[in-house]
Amino acid sequence: MNIVIQRVKKAKVSVKGKEVSNITKGLVILVGVRKGNSSSDAKALALKVSDLRIFDDEKGKMNLSIKDIKGEILTVSQFTLCAALDKGKRPSFDPAAAPEDARGIFADFVKALKNEGITVKEGTFGAYMQVDIQNDGPVTFVL
Repeated sequence: MNIVIQRVKKAKVSVKGKEVSNITKGLVILVGVRKGNSSSDAKALALKVSDLRIFDDEKGKMNLSIKDIKGEILTVSQFTLCAALDKGKRPSFDPAAAPEDARGIFADFVKALKNEGITVKEGTFGAYMQVDIQNDGPVTFVL
């Protein structure tokens, strides 16, 4: 799985001009599921994300997790994160899992985050979405 984690002050996802999810302080996580990924990969990655200390403590040091700040997570499925760009000028999406496989693994990622006591909201799987993000920092990580 490929994920991009962005620390945000607020974010929202819209489909066809209609807002489907929004969060305040927390994380936006863009999730790409690759061929060969499994539910256990999703669960392990969710556990890592839930404990990442990427929020500032009272001294301004990144020392707090999403759970510590009681923040929210907005998850967005994004198969383009799995694109192969090593040949030619057009991306190949062959490394991405088929939608029917990716949907279940993405759902397992979301469920594992929720099992950690985190409020998790979602975009619409497989939809063309507009994601509005107000980065905080900006602080962005790639796993």
